[in-house]
Amino acid sequence: MFILSNFLHAITYITDLALTFYMWAIIISALLSWVNPDPYNPIVRFLHSITEPVLYPIRRRLGSLSGIDISPMIVIIIIIFVKRFLITSLFEMAMKLKG
Repeated sequence: MFILSNFLHAITYITDLALTFYMWAIIISALLSWVNPDPYNPIVRFLHSITEPVLYPIRRRLGSLSGIDISPMIVIIIIIFVKRFLITSLFEMAMKLKG
């Protein structure tokens, strides 16, 4: 069972890293939206291409709240929930499988 435990632990760790990276990408993208960066900058285009597919559906459903876009906050709250619930649960399951 240690192989399954190690595999589950590795998947949990990689998923946690990916969610952390994505959360920071959303934060940086939201901060950049305040300063109106050059849309042809490769970094800005990359951030926009990875965050907009998740933010747009939420933005579309919520609409505009006095001109304030709260979709990044909602996505960050969802990421934090997933990290606290799913990642923690998978890590504990991996530890129980180990012995």
